[in-house]
Amino acid sequence: MANGTGWARGRRVHFDEIVEGYDRARGGYPSELYADIFNYNQGGKKAIEIGAGTGLATIPFLNNGYNVTAIEMGANMVDFLMQKFSGNQNFSVINDTFENASVDGEAYDIIYAASAFHWVDAEMGCPKVLRLLKDGGTFALFRNNTVPADGEVLYEEIQSAYEKHYNSYYTSSKRPIKKTVEDFWKPSEIYTSFRFESMEQYGFRDVTMKFYNASRTYSADEYIALMDTMSDNRALPENNRTNLYADIKNAIERHGGQHTVDYMYQLYMGRK
Repeated sequence: MANGTGWARGRRVHFDEIVEGYDRARGGYPSELYADIFNYNQGGKKAIEIGAGTGLATIPFLNNGYNVTAIEMGANMVDFLMQKFSGNQNFSVINDTFENASVDGEAYDIIYAASAFHWVDAEMGCPKVLRLLKDGGTFALFRNNTVPADGEVLYEEIQSAYEKHYNSYYTSSKRPIKKTVEDFWKPSEIYTSFRFESMEQYGFRDVTMKFYNASRTYSADEYIALMDTMSDNRALPENNRTNLYADIKNAIERHGGQHTVDYMYQLYMGRK
């Protein structure tokens, strides 16, 4: 693409510019997803979280008695995490990338990442995960996927705004398409989600993938705030981004002031 995708690895630092907004705008994950992780993990509760951000996925692990070492490259994010979990003896944070972080090998029961592993160099990251886990330890990756609402009037108007202000910059961008559970198992789709094609190729076993459906309703301002946490949107030229947000906000306000988005949450796990 002439202008990239906005998701190049160098863009992973952008979250450090929007800590407060990120924490407000981003949603969590279904409780059933965490329950499945805890049931799958047959070992102890010593954990690494890769790319902890503002700790949205840290809380359920701490609440379940896990000892969490967060690895977060953003200095502002680290400050936020230290304040958020100050006084919690089961939490510590390392200010570094996962690739470069110095941690003891074969010491962890679970290593997980919530919508963050696609920023990691998997050719370095996956072997490192395997090295750091105890035998039988769990590698858990999860993320959310927006389900396209083809034919819905508001959704189509929002897509038109993207085609006008977004696709004109990312010249090879295509409209989102609906995917089946079978699609998500394809190596190409696993790569899209996590930047590697299978856990098995790196030596993990008992590999499983689970899905959870949920919806969230946003006001116009809430939805724009969410869109402004997305790396690809923030990489747009200012004029494109401003006009994109304006058109989306106008569309939502014309259709009752609320936009409901369907999500398919994806959990991908394997054992050492």
